[in-house]
Amino acid sequence: MYLDLLKIFAPTAVAFFLGLFFTPFATHFFYKYKMWKRHSRSMSTVHDFSTIHNEALELTTPRVGGIIVWVSVLLTVLVFYLLAILFPSDATTKMNFLSRNQTLIPFFTLLLGSLIGLWDDLIQIYGTGKFAKDDSSWRLWKLALVIVMSLLIGVWFYDKLGITSIHIPFGSEFYLGAAIIPFFILVAVSTFSGGIIDGLDGLSGGVFASIFSAYSVIAYLNNQIDLAAFSAVIAGAILAFLWFNIPPARFYMGETGIMGLTITLATIAFLTDSVLILPVVALPLVITSLSVIIQLLSKKFRNGKRVFRLAPLHHHFEAIGWPAYKVTMRFWVLSVIFAIIGVVLAIVS
Repeated sequence: MYLDLLKIFAPTAVAFFLGLFFTPFATHFFYKYKMWKRHSRSMSTVHDFSTIHNEALELTTPRVGGIIVWVSVLLTVLVFYLLAILFPSDATTKMNFLSRNQTLIPFFTLLLGSLIGLWDDLIQIYGTGKFAKDDSSWRLWKLALVIVMSLLIGVWFYDKLGITSIHIPFGSEFYLGAAIIPFFILVAVSTFSGGIIDGLDGLSGGVFASIFSAYSVIAYLNNQIDLAAFSAVIAGAILAFLWFNIPPARFYMGETGIMGLTITLATIAFLTDSVLILPVVALPLVITSLSVIIQLLSKKFRNGKRVFRLAPLHHHFEAIGWPAYKVTMRFWVLSVIFAIIGVVLAIVS
């Protein structure tokens, strides 16, 4: 047991300190090449948004901070993998947490999703035309990319890993067969939609750190030690990002962070057979996404009337007078509480 815990906590600490070491160099690069959006969201016609939105900051703060997260994870995985290859021993082999049946797919998902997200960020930084303004047609293309990537992962689950059912909390297994593939696509797209939580300094970092920490515990309880270590490494890398993202943020997470993290989260939820607990563990993502859906439906079917002053929900609280730091810290608190509840559900069910 002690070796298992060491296998989880040691790489987590390595990821955190690698992130702290790597970030100053990355930050210098981000600012040198002016890696921030060229078009502000201030085009919104909603008065409440213009009162809380700092256009100057959005157009002078890099939006590719998620690079800190996935590069820290990548380096940590390589460190422990190479140690096992170059200096083979019982200890180094034990500490290597890159395994085919547990971590290869989420690791691949994190890298692929992050690189696709980076491509999106670079379009909005250096591109021209409507895609650079993140218009609706480009969002549909992004959605299509997420669906294609999710399809590939779903096929791997079904064909290679033989995952054909999901666990019902306090119940039994629910058999889906090949339907596990479209179900994974649905979960991945839904999780990705919660990525709009990246709207305030420090908000997404604190929320995602809690979520991945919870899934590290859930994987450990399932005796999936490699997956527990990988989830914890992601949490450690996110904490390094958060160190520099606490207000005033040096950079925003951007799509290179959000896309990789959200799809990886869906992947880990399936691998731990706890996908129906995901909405509890990730409740801040759920309510953020739902707030946008409710707002859009209300405006469409209620003659433009809004349910919230602004959507996503964190901007609503800003609009009614909460300081941004208060919104962020209360979301952090909720994230920790529901992460704990999710772990408890995983234990008792």
